[in-house]
Amino acid sequence: MQVTVHDSLAGIAARDWNRLCGDRYPFLRHEFLSLAEETGCVSEVSGWTPRHLTIGEPGALRAAMPLYEKSHSWGEFVFDWAWANAYNQAGLQYYPKLVSAIPFTPAPCRKMLLADVNDSEAANGLLHAAIKLAVDTDCSSFHVLFPAADEIPLLESAGLLVRKDCQFHWHNRDYATFDDFLATFTAAKRKKAKRDRRRVEEHGITFRRIRGGDMTEADWSIVYTLISHTFMQRGSLPYFNEAFFIALGAALPDNLLVILAEKDQQTIATAVFFESDEVLYGRYWGADGHYDALHFETCYYQGIDYCIETGKQLFEPGTQGEHKISRGFAPETTWSAHWLAHPEFADAVSRYLDEEARHIDRYMDAVDSRTPYKAKEDG
Repeated sequence: MQVTVHDSLAGIAARDWNRLCGDRYPFLRHEFLSLAEETGCVSEVSGWTPRHLTIGEPGALRAAMPLYEKSHSWGEFVFDWAWANAYNQAGLQYYPKLVSAIPFTPAPCRKMLLADVNDSEAANGLLHAAIKLAVDTDCSSFHVLFPAADEIPLLESAGLLVRKDCQFHWHNRDYATFDDFLATFTAAKRKKAKRDRRRVEEHGITFRRIRGGDMTEADWSIVYTLISHTFMQRGSLPYFNEAFFIALGAALPDNLLVILAEKDQQTIATAVFFESDEVLYGRYWGADGHYDALHFETCYYQGIDYCIETGKQLFEPGTQGEHKISRGFAPETTWSAHWLAHPEFADAVSRYLDEEARHIDRYMDAVDSRTPYKAKEDG
């Protein structure tokens, strides 16, 4: 199969790309990925050099893969710093490496975009082309981050090492109201959740929802300032710039949801979400200071409220955060897959991943026993 390497998503027609990726993952769409490049958030300067792959002719693409050459491991949320250090100690270069991922977005989704989901030949063609590109460009490795679960067998058959991890997701069990959802909690956990929400209300904080298409540049300026404030408290700047959010609101008006927390007619906090018909994805949070329980309310409870009202079946709030468990989020397996050119390092990583997977299994069993639901605690 003839595989084409693209140094920009602009070289691939939006209609062709979006036909392959579908509507479930807004951040996989051409609009999101191309705007990340056009606004300078994703570029050689930022350490994300596009190397996207396609199979087929324009207008009739058979397959595609988002792919980047990386000069660091920032913005990936699958941590391989120890691998890079080991390479360095051995006198080898870990960077550059090839990564199939959505930049700065730790949400599981397909990475082998196929016109026919059963086209394993095209999927294998993408994987083998990515590995060949890694070899030809002296990359140390090729990584597929947060693939869909049904892609794992193909990744393994292509020789990639599979890595297991977990996030915390919320599932809609056909709740009619938020109170119906809380009714599934044990009494103590239900009381705590209600207390969280009451504290926010007692501070006189109210909430407003704005769809991406209704956000003005002034609105985005407020939101971006709040997000930046929170990022800078952690010692960094936001991965995406303000121009990206402004452009994305216009490009994907129905896939962005912004929740504003307001007090005394001032916006004090915000959460930015992506959405599809069935799924809500929590992404960015910002506040101008600390308010008791406001983060939980804005990022989690408001999102659950929205899912119940709109009938969305799944809420993925992002990575990490065991505090999500007591709010009704349960552990879900996530995956990544890795090919390393150096055989001895590949063997060492393989052994490490086997042990790590056992640890993840034990961890998920442990945290699953701490969910607030009655059935879980009653056994």
